[in-house]
This record gives sequence, structure tokens and C-alpha cells, in this order.
Amino acid sequence: MKIVVIGGTGLIGRKVVANLNDLGHEAVPAAPSTGVDTLTGEGLATALAGARGVVDVTNSPSFEEAAVLNFFTTSTRNLLAAEEAAGVTHHLALSIVGIDGLPDNGYFQAKVAQERLIRQGPIPYSIVRATQFFEFVKGIADTATDGDTVRVPPVLFQPMAADDVAEAVARTAAEAPLGGITEVAGPQLFRFDELIAEALRAWKDPRTVVADPHALYFGSELTERSLVPDEGRARLAATRFDDWLLHSA
Repeated sequence: MKIVVIGGTGLIGRKVVANLNDLGHEAVPAAPSTGVDTLTGEGLATALAGARGVVDVTNSPSFEEAAVLNFFTTSTRNLLAAEEAAGVTHHLALSIVGIDGLPDNGYFQAKVAQERLIRQGPIPYSIVRATQFFEFVKGIADTATDGDTVRVPPVLFQPMAADDVAEAVARTAAEAPLGGITEVAGPQLFRFDELIAEALRAWKDPRTVVADPHALYFGSELTERSLVPDEGRARLAATRFDDWLLHSA
């Protein structure tokens, strides 16, 4: 079937398109660069013509609280309306494990609002919540850096490879709508600070990692399990961090 991947030219989107094509579907990438803008609605009707599924892996161009909320709510409303007009029968959105528990994180709360619109919308849906990606570790470290010190809370962390995220999204998109949420996570539990330190060593980065219980994660103070799924709840991915790290280094 034809499945349109909104955000299909990005890190996850490109991989989802490839996975869906490998499964025998007609996966169509859609993004501003292909003439599709979910914020304005431009190009949506044409892109969705004949589609039976839509995968939304878009990301806000701004992390400012009001901007990110506007992006996810406006885009989702436009997308659901266009899907209803086109006869789409499965809407899938990629979301994040733990978004319900961090009210001070504007990005997470924007994803909560997006999920709410999907649940209340007219299209049968699936939501795939994933843990953080291995590919984001350097960016997280950079955000937490003050001088030569990286301050990270010593909480649990269970990231996964972007390849595994895309595989889970594609597999779910090709099946019947869940009408709910499924979670995916990496195969290993780490201490957040220890994983950051391991990555920096592998990359020969001289910064020092300090475990700071009060260090903020994008504006929020974390509890022990803020970023990981409840025990036994998530499907675990295959790629181990040390294997990915060896390749990336």
C-alpha cells in the first residue's frame, strides 16, 4: 500500500522509507523540500492522494516552548484533516518515552498535546514512543556542557539506535492501527552520566563528566526513571550501545 512518510527526508524518516519499501510498500517521503508543508497545509492533498497510511516523524525547527507547541498542534491538525479527506486509514506518530512525567519540558508537553489530538482525531492511529537515540548523545552532552565540564543527572538511561527506531516505526505502520501506544527502547540500562562519559572517551573528547542530581535535562530535573519505560513494558531493540559506539568512533 501507499504510505506517506511526513518528515521522510530526515534522520528517522529516510530510514522508515527504506524499511517500508523493503517490506513491499510504496513509501513516499514528504517534507518541505518535496513541496509538502504541514504547518501551512501546502502540498498535503496531492501527497496523500491514494495513500492508506501516514507516518509522522516530523520535528519542530525551533525548541522554543511556544514555537514547538504551535508546530506540533498545527501540523497535526492539518495532517489529520487532510488524511480524513484522502481516506487514509492509519495514522502513525513517533513520540517519546516519558513525556507524561516532565511538565517543565516544553518539547515533551508539545508531544503530549500532539498525542491528545491524534487520540481525539478521526483517523485510526498508532503511537510509537521511543527512548532517546544514540545519535543524540553528543548533542545532549553539548547542551549539558559548562566550560570543560558536562553535568548530567545520575539517572537511568536506555537509548537506542536510529536504525532500530525506524524499523519499529515501519513495522507498526505496515500493520493494523493499534488504537494506542507502543514503546520501544534500547537493550541496555545505563546510568546517564556513565554513558555520556563512555561516549566522550570513545570520541577522544577531553571534557569531564560530573554526576549532578540537580542538573537539568532540557529544563527539567529528572527522577530515577523519567527517561526509561516501565519495566517489561517496552519492546527492546537489538543494537547495543558499545557496538554502535565502535562504528561511530
